[in-house]
Amino acid sequence: MARTAQKVESLVAEDASMESSIETVLETAEDDGVVRWSDVSHELTSGQWGRLIEKGILVDADGDGFVIDDPDGVREALEDAEPPDEDDSGWSSWDKLALVGSLSLFVGYWQPSIRNQIGNAIDILLGPLDAVLPFYLVILVLAVLTGLWSTLLQDRLTNLEGMSDYQSKQEELREREEKAKERDDEEALEEIRQEQMEMMTDQFGMMKQQFRSMPWIMLLTIPVFLWVYWQVLGVGVGSGSSSVIVMPLIGEVSSWQAGIIGPMQAWIFWYILCSMSLSQFLRKSLNVQTSPT
Repeated sequence: MARTAQKVESLVAEDASMESSIETVLETAEDDGVVRWSDVSHELTSGQWGRLIEKGILVDADGDGFVIDDPDGVREALEDAEPPDEDDSGWSSWDKLALVGSLSLFVGYWQPSIRNQIGNAIDILLGPLDAVLPFYLVILVLAVLTGLWSTLLQDRLTNLEGMSDYQSKQEELREREEKAKERDDEEALEEIRQEQMEMMTDQFGMMKQQFRSMPWIMLLTIPVFLWVYWQVLGVGVGSGSSSVIVMPLIGEVSSWQAGIIGPMQAWIFWYILCSMSLSQFLRKSLNVQTSPT
């Protein structure tokens, strides 16, 4: 029975609608123990029917339809099943609040008054660091902190197992489609097309899952970036200095506000360069994956 419970839990975890599909099959089987596709086709999709057979919930009854392999075990598994966790299947209310908060911080890029308020608030924490380190090292330290924050959040909030399962199902459908085309099986191709349409919802869910960590990442990186922006444009870091700044790939620049590539100023280029390179280093060091292998 433990194996039956694992099968049911796996199906419901992949698709919450499978719970009602299994209940429909159980109710239908109460009459004579046999379930036929014609009996449930008005309530189940061909993809759901196929998954029940593939998982072994339904087994062939010598050509006279299908029977439930372990009906008592299936009933108990459904009774013990917990509703899907919102954090695993999608965005929680906290995630949405984080998105609203991070988007509201974007206003600081265009409103000097908001940028000054954020800059002064963050300066309470970062001012002592700026007082003892050169500005290029301050940006480097901030890149390490924001990179570490991003890496840990991606590791915590990205559901790699779900993404891997989705990719496996896609690969399985492609293989079945190729085999159906080889034998010119139009009925099988039609079923595969229906399953592909049903998987569009899963695809949208995977996209949401991949971006779930972004609002939380932006809650730290946007204020930090605004503080650097405030330092360069408001306080004027390095604007009056006669020393020349030497930057990787670029060479000598006269100030942090000097243009590097089009409108991109030197401080933005240095910040992006540090963030990108250190984030990759941290992911490899901490063995954090952001996409399934």
